[in-house]
Amino acid sequence: MKIALFITCFNDLLYPDVGKAVVRLLNRLGHEVEFPEDQTCCGQIHFNTGYRDECVPLVRSFDQAFDGFDAIVSPSASCATMVRHHHETVARHSGDASLVASVAEVSPRVYELSEFLVDVLGVTDVGAVFPHSVAFHPTCHSLRLLAIGDRPRRLLEAVSGLELVELPGATECCGFGGTFAVKNADTSVAMGEDKIGALIGTGAEVLASADTSCLMHLGGLLSRQRSMVRVMHLAEILASTGPAR
Repeated sequence: MKIALFITCFNDLLYPDVGKAVVRLLNRLGHEVEFPEDQTCCGQIHFNTGYRDECVPLVRSFDQAFDGFDAIVSPSASCATMVRHHHETVARHSGDASLVASVAEVSPRVYELSEFLVDVLGVTDVGAVFPHSVAFHPTCHSLRLLAIGDRPRRLLEAVSGLELVELPGATECCGFGGTFAVKNADTSVAMGEDKIGALIGTGAEVLASADTSCLMHLGGLLSRQRSMVRVMHLAEILASTGPAR
């Protein structure tokens, strides 16, 4: 199987270790991973703010960068959602029949990490070791559009030494919402503080998620409260083979 890493611009610029964790994990499971260097933004920011014309060349660039791969794996449920659900909308908006056809060929091959591990590779126990208590925040895109369900939980439950604790109100939005956090800062912070309050009450050492955008938002609030709770992407935990530092 020819596998590509779609790291996303957010992870590439701010959380490159998450991409490295995905590669380590898949390598450990016996799969080589390629990194197409021509990849760039999937266009989600443009699409969500109404700039569909500006989104068209980004969709075209994505298809060109990832053409020929059997699976395109991403550590971002949010960006995977953009490609799988909205690239078709952008392609049709462009009026370019060749782009519509290209998107129909490439987009279905995009997988969020937990989907790829459970549904494509058929594994839940990836050989990870992580002796800490963990609360998992399922992101809005992963729940409502990708519908990845309990796949992340099944993966975490199989990690040696990990104690998975229930997060009250887990399915509620953390308040980040991309540009929502900028345009509606007060509401965004209030939502995030509600999520943090629920988290602190669990006693968990680590907050995990499938999107670093949500983790950045919640991690910032945790740091301002001088909390000792760490935020970690699901890939970093699954790639771990011993006690975290």
